[in-house]
Amino acid sequence: MSSATPTPARVRRLPVVGALRLGRPSDVWFKPALSVVAAVAPPSLLLMTLGRLDLAPYTMAGSLCALYAHNRPYAARAKVLARVILGMLGGLAVALVSASLTRNAVVLVTVGALLAAAQKAVCDATRVGPPAHVILTFVSSAALFVPQTPGQVPGHLALAAAAGAWAWLVGMAPAPLRPHGPERRATAQALNAAAAYAETARGGEEGAGARSAAYAAVHAAWQTLLAVRNRPSTTRRALERLVIRAEVALAAPADADPARLRSWARAVRGTGRIPRTGDPRREEDGPHSDGAVLRRGGDGSRPDGAGPCRTDGGARLDDNSLRRDGDLLRERDELVGVAAERAVAPRPLWSLLGPLAPVAVRSALGCALAGYVSLALGAERPYWALVTAASLYQANITLTWSRAVQRVVGNLVGVLLFAAVAPVARLGPLALVLCILACNFGAEALIGRNYWLGSVCVTPLALLVTELPGYRPTGELVTGRVVDTLVGALVGFVAAVAVTNRRAGRRVERALTTVDRARERAARVAADPSSTPAALEAARRGLAAAVVDLRATADAAAGEWWQRALPQERVVLAEQAAHRTLAATVRRRGLLPDPGTTSTYTYTEGASP
Repeated sequence: MSSATPTPARVRRLPVVGALRLGRPSDVWFKPALSVVAAVAPPSLLLMTLGRLDLAPYTMAGSLCALYAHNRPYAARAKVLARVILGMLGGLAVALVSASLTRNAVVLVTVGALLAAAQKAVCDATRVGPPAHVILTFVSSAALFVPQTPGQVPGHLALAAAAGAWAWLVGMAPAPLRPHGPERRATAQALNAAAAYAETARGGEEGAGARSAAYAAVHAAWQTLLAVRNRPSTTRRALERLVIRAEVALAAPADADPARLRSWARAVRGTGRIPRTGDPRREEDGPHSDGAVLRRGGDGSRPDGAGPCRTDGGARLDDNSLRRDGDLLRERDELVGVAAERAVAPRPLWSLLGPLAPVAVRSALGCALAGYVSLALGAERPYWALVTAASLYQANITLTWSRAVQRVVGNLVGVLLFAAVAPVARLGPLALVLCILACNFGAEALIGRNYWLGSVCVTPLALLVTELPGYRPTGELVTGRVVDTLVGALVGFVAAVAVTNRRAGRRVERALTTVDRARERAARVAADPSSTPAALEAARRGLAAAVVDLRATADAAAGEWWQRALPQERVVLAEQAAHRTLAATVRRRGLLPDPGTTSTYTYTEGASP
């Protein structure tokens, strides 16, 4: 435990310009953009042909589910999309039934706030990923203020379900062409992150940011590969070997070859053959070699002339044994731990919801107050204020403030775009549908650069959807949207400040304890000569996951206000100790030479076939 004196907690400066800075687009930005257009267009055009474009908001509720799970393997994506569609239908059913039973705006706002809190908590617990709860809250909140009768509810739900089924098919459509596309992308990201970390280490400027990003990318790759719990295919096993190589680079960045890691990443992204990596210990004398090279003399001796090379205290580097049966045996051993981890049952949902209680209370309070204030200011349909408040809540207050700035700026620019687009959209039903499709594509194509940029297209999209049942004055729509945006952002942020996550500090302490225990277990297993490959791999991955969770927990807690100072020094020391233990476990598996016996040797990468 550190003996450093804690510094007192202080109010942090809230960014403004930094919150609006544009980043790099996502590698697959076009996938959700094209998917949502493909999911929205057929139902909307069909309803337009039938002269019932007023029903398009219900089909669009199901179509928007195509935005989810683009980072999941297709077997897992099928389940996630199905659950998202069911969750959307459940929220929509509650909203439609409530709207059919009462027109009391206060009651409807309360229902909407409770739904938003539940959707936020469940999406965070299950890590559904972007767009998370925002789309679900938008659908249910908007439906609360649409005039409804009990007899209409089943038909409207059937339309949403049919569109949701179509969205499921759209989401699964690429599977026959690229059955391992998500796993390939995740593996490539892990390799690139490991290469970036290795470059910083070689330059003598090893930073915590690059290291944390690399560990997070490797952890995300394992999460993607392990999302499917059935027996892995040959392709997935090859990808797992590449992720192991990324882990090796993290354990010894100075010995890694960034160019080689990046070349593997480029090869993985396509549809071609997965590059073979070989074994990091194997020699590279023959034409069939494809792994890393241990630099040695041409006669098999050590560079210092001290005799034959040894990598693990006793195993001679013999061309025959290491190049044939030895390679297969080591590759099999490396994957034993993966199979053991895949067999572990996931945590039950109820155990994941407990720590999210402050976030749920914050969401419910902020959404309800935003809706009530909007009603007090004369709004007929205050759902936009409610949705604005729901969209703000992030991991901590600082990020919540940034999202508030992004939301306000994006919506204000978006209403100007709507004012320019509205005359074109009102030329006819086809023009309206095409404008909606263009806004859907633009929102998903731009939101990866920054949330505010995507909101520029989301705002006119939401306003154009209100035009589907019938046109309304542009000035009225623009004024109402601006007021609701400002109210939702202001009231939502005040609620976030009032309901702080006071458990954040205790979670950091628990994460530190978890890392310490995982490190002790990994060190004990690594030191035991009789440890099985499965036990070593499970201990190593358990420690890696604990380190990633510690960094995420510390980052989330660092932005919270009004709490005791965090043990930053202990966090850094725990990470450093964990990284050293991870390196020891990698050496124990023989993937790296023991620094005590072969510290003079370096590795270079050979060519893949």
